[in-house]
Amino acid sequence: MDIHPATLDGLISPSEPAAFRLARPARVLSPVIFASPHSGRDYPAAFIASARLDPLALRRSEDGFVDALFGDAPDLGAPLLAAEFPRAYCDANREPWELDPDMFDSPLPDWVNIASPRVGAGLGTIARVVANGERIYHRKLPFAEAEQRIRHCWQPYHAALSALIAETRDQFGHCLLIDCHSMPTHPSQQGTPPDMVLGDAHGTTCAPRASRLVESFLGDFGYRVQRNDPYAGGYITRHYGRPREGVHVLQLEVARPLYMDEARIEPHIGMTRLRADMARLIRALVASNWGFLR
Repeated sequence: MDIHPATLDGLISPSEPAAFRLARPARVLSPVIFASPHSGRDYPAAFIASARLDPLALRRSEDGFVDALFGDAPDLGAPLLAAEFPRAYCDANREPWELDPDMFDSPLPDWVNIASPRVGAGLGTIARVVANGERIYHRKLPFAEAEQRIRHCWQPYHAALSALIAETRDQFGHCLLIDCHSMPTHPSQQGTPPDMVLGDAHGTTCAPRASRLVESFLGDFGYRVQRNDPYAGGYITRHYGRPREGVHVLQLEVARPLYMDEARIEPHIGMTRLRADMARLIRALVASNWGFLR
């Protein structure tokens, strides 16, 4: 899987990006599936032209290289779904219509969610700002542009994810989705920050026994793991996680300093070790008995 540095060389497309990439194993060995909604890096030329930020600033919203970190999943018997579109362009880990009315050149339809905390922070389905708070656009957008992105990117990604979950549950009677993300270093962090954070919305989106098992594997590999603090799970975790229906979702946040230079958005030498450890995790999860998820 290609890993690109912090420029947009080779990452700009003349048209809309593909919504997703789904890598399937030759044989599915377990009910565990992996997804990366924020590592997309296919930037449409029209989006670049509308932005007031340079390429490096635009890429700060990416969960850089997370799809590569979990790229061994298909070879180990588990599917991997990855968004191709950038998070700054359209955020798959939001409701489909969380939009900031101040971003648009005309009133939004009444059915749009304009009051969520994500919208207030500038991080709706179509973000107003990148991760460090810098404003993305130098102009207001027409609603038709947001609608086109959501229909071309958000909806196909979630259609693919929904279908993959249903297919897995039909085959095994249950499903465990690991929703893969990365977390930046925060200036307020003191002491020894965690290497990984597992989010199950405080035990509501995944069987606690499954969360404990993932936590145990990561701890055995030598990583500092926290649960639900500061990330308890986003839209995908909370929307799809329905343990009573046999669908369990666990959000996994990986600390970026473990594998990348956050300032340059480039992988460093730690990438090799971390990818190998994520392969160990995938192998362990695929080999586990998940009968208790029924």
